[in-house]
Amino acid sequence: MAVDITQEQKNWAMAAHLLGLAGPVVLFGNIIGPLVIWLTKRDQWPFVADQAKESLNFQISMTIYFAVSAILALLLIGLLFLAVLPVLNLIAVIVAAIRASEGKYFRYPACIRFVG
Repeated sequence: MAVDITQEQKNWAMAAHLLGLAGPVVLFGNIIGPLVIWLTKRDQWPFVADQAKESLNFQISMTIYFAVSAILALLLIGLLFLAVLPVLNLIAVIVAAIRASEGKYFRYPACIRFVG
């Protein structure tokens, strides 16, 4: 039995992904935004909860990748990663937001599942 996903649910799921871009604006905004949506909508809409949780896991993963790359940059090893990670994050978030706006479930690449 297929469940219809309303436009409102698609919009919330899309917002959960797009808030992953808030990190440069608000300290840890990339994590706080999806977390707030997941905590407030998880019992109401399964699609929104799933996508917010996916965004949250990806943004936590990206934060860890950035931190490790910054440490490795001291040895000049992480400089390439520091250049590539923001581009990967931007592209992945845009693709995820588009999929969510279409009502499709999206899974990020290279994502560690912290929140299950």
